[in-house]
Amino acid sequence: MKEILGKKLGMTRVFVETGDAVTVTVIEAGPCPIIDVKTTERDGYVAYQVGFGEIRSKLVNKPYAGQFAKAGVTPTRYLRELRNDGDPLEVGAELKVDMFNVGERVDVTGISRGLGFAGVMKRHNFSGAQATHGQKDRWRAPGSIGQASTPSRVFKGMKMAGRMGKDKKTILNLEVIKVIESENLILVKGSVPGFKGSLVKIRSTNRG
Repeated sequence: MKEILGKKLGMTRVFVETGDAVTVTVIEAGPCPIIDVKTTERDGYVAYQVGFGEIRSKLVNKPYAGQFAKAGVTPTRYLRELRNDGDPLEVGAELKVDMFNVGERVDVTGISRGLGFAGVMKRHNFSGAQATHGQKDRWRAPGSIGQASTPSRVFKGMKMAGRMGKDKKTILNLEVIKVIESENLILVKGSVPGFKGSLVKIRSTNRG
């Protein structure tokens, strides 16, 4: 299991050896300095606490500033815990994009774009009501959501209008098309969740 944090830069297309144009998402992955190492003896589990992204020093509060100073690392915008089953790393080491290879398969996790309040037709793909037989101004309404007397309530989880998007999403089994180590870039085939500049996590997939 290999994991690294990155920033979604946008989408483009590249041409592969066969001459075909492939749509890719460009992600700036790493470098991610290791701030702390979680151990089974001390914490009950194994993980790396890593940082990513630039931040102005005046925006770092004292507890985090002390944590970064103890690790000897420049403060970062994000702090996350990642798994890494490779060779053990020490505090101060960096996770870089060169851990991934062209042709490898990865899973990418991010927060999807928030689309605001949406009705049931847009949010849940309802077909809408019929436009005849006495219907009036109800073409995009959800229809009945409950019962008359039994059980006289609306069930939890009912598909209704509400805020759409801004959910944690993972796209599975994406192919790595290109790795540019000098610029900390990784190009994966297809789209990934989030808007430009949003934080994403890339991990090696366990799908065959």
